[in-house]
Amino acid sequence: MAELKLFKLGNEIKELKSSSATIEKELQNIIEKNMYEFFGVRFLQSEYRIDNGRMDSIGIDENNCPVIFEYKCHSNENVINQGLFYLNWLLEHKANFKLLVIEKLGIKEAEQIDWSMPRVICIAGDFNKYDEEAIKQINRNVSLIRYKKYDNDLLLFELLNANTVAPLETENEKTNKKQLEKTFKEQYENAPTKFKTIFDELKDFALSLGDDVSENTLKLYMAFKKIKNFATMEIYQSNIRINFRLNPDKYYLTNSLRDVRSIGHWGCGDLQLIIKSESEIELAKSLLQKAYDEN
Repeated sequence: MAELKLFKLGNEIKELKSSSATIEKELQNIIEKNMYEFFGVRFLQSEYRIDNGRMDSIGIDENNCPVIFEYKCHSNENVINQGLFYLNWLLEHKANFKLLVIEKLGIKEAEQIDWSMPRVICIAGDFNKYDEEAIKQINRNVSLIRYKKYDNDLLLFELLNANTVAPLETENEKTNKKQLEKTFKEQYENAPTKFKTIFDELKDFALSLGDDVSENTLKLYMAFKKIKNFATMEIYQSNIRINFRLNPDKYYLTNSLRDVRSIGHWGCGDLQLIIKSESEIELAKSLLQKAYDEN
């Protein structure tokens, strides 16, 4: 992978030398203490033991999906295969994960676990040239993140891939008769043509904002993310709702652009736009751009 160059500006230009020589446990401790700020993931447990191994860190993300973290300081260590092994174990032991969430976050959070998009985040000083190509052949949600330390107080995370895979079919989706809410897929298929057209245009715009953007189709909404979600979208019979990871205090609020910090809603973000016609498309695009730039 190409080396990033970071410079400190002043009377003299100084290049800050990078290092990936951080002790693996030191890196793990830093991430576990700041997991939500870095990755939008709520930390659950360190060194989570299973039958024949232990996961470095485990958490649950802003979409209520399980997340496994694996750390390696050297590019020749097989962090990807190890993470995939743990992910397959977790998919076969969902009850274990639910008990962990109950213990750490409570029964209410445990009931909201979404198994459609579990993922592995592999963090290493670097990856070899085969790694990114290899995960394209795997139908699993795997993120490769390279880290670098600069001096003693700067830490860089670089997302090296935007791997998008089809959501896993859950048991609830196999027996839709038991569901109270329609899934996102059902909502989209049954929505009026005009809302599908608007949704598709905004989806294409969000994905065009950068190579680091990926879409995740969850059970009830679609999320657009870099390392963390910056917007989520829902589609209904009478409107489209977009939640942005933006501060509502910075915007002039209306009936269609509202503060949802105290209102229950799906997806991420505190600022919500309700779209009922084509006239709101440009506003939606400007807010998507803002959310992308600020997250």
